[in-house]
Amino acid sequence: MSSLSVYPESSADLPNKVLTHLEDIASTLAAVGVHFARWQAVAPLAPGASQEQVLAAYRPQIDQLMSERGYAAVDVLGVSAEQPDQAELRAGLLDEQRHAEDEARFFVVGSGLFSLHIDDYVYALLCEKGDLIALPAGTRHWFDMGEHPHLVMIRLSSNAGGWVGESTGDDIASRFPRLDD
Repeated sequence: MSSLSVYPESSADLPNKVLTHLEDIASTLAAVGVHFARWQAVAPLAPGASQEQVLAAYRPQIDQLMSERGYAAVDVLGVSAEQPDQAELRAGLLDEQRHAEDEARFFVVGSGLFSLHIDDYVYALLCEKGDLIALPAGTRHWFDMGEHPHLVMIRLSSNAGGWVGESTGDDIASRFPRLDD
């Protein structure tokens, strides 16, 4: 089940609130400019499906997002615990970063923890299969796929060249709970 924990940035020990209802999560994130929705992720995917197979299976949802939100690039991130480079992939996403472009993630398999650093709060969003999150350009965030990752997510960006993340240099991500905590 998807959930949202909201922490003051000065205290990672205890969230101010924990939400599990879709409407509550969506309205709380909308108040800070982030779009959250639950879509149907029912297209059958064989284990180890290629990027092309995933994109073909979800072409209607991708086309809708690209049309509605002006995204210009799309790819697939698929990670499993058996991948030899999964630890390096995870480590590369655990530091706070921001992107100059709008971006979205649609989870079609598995789960991951998106943490958003907005104003004086951290919004830790556990995303699961069917969840869609869209971030405006400049949103500080980090992502944890866990110690034993199992996920496939479609990533969209308003930059035709793809994703260009910029580290913020802030160590805040190291102070907040990870997916496996």
